[in-house]
Amino acid sequence: MADVTVYGADWCPDCRRSKRLLDRLGVAYLYRDLDAEPGAAQEAEALSGRQSIPVVVLPDGNHLVEPSDADLRTHLVAAGLVAD
Repeated sequence: MADVTVYGADWCPDCRRSKRLLDRLGVAYLYRDLDAEPGAAQEAEALSGRQSIPVVVLPDGNHLVEPSDADLRTHLVAAGLVAD
């Protein structure tokens, strides 16, 4: 079961970077491809209030928009998904 949801697109370098970090850290995530899934872009925008991607939704429902690797890792540690 996925701990995190990532809204993104394959053409987006920040999306690929965030997915690489999650893969490297072994964090399970559900990838919502905005180009392939009708409605996913609207969901991401409704969550974040912006059209920027990736939108990374954490288990507690909080989300990050275009996070740096350091910021994403910090939030994953705080959520208990990776060790410090």
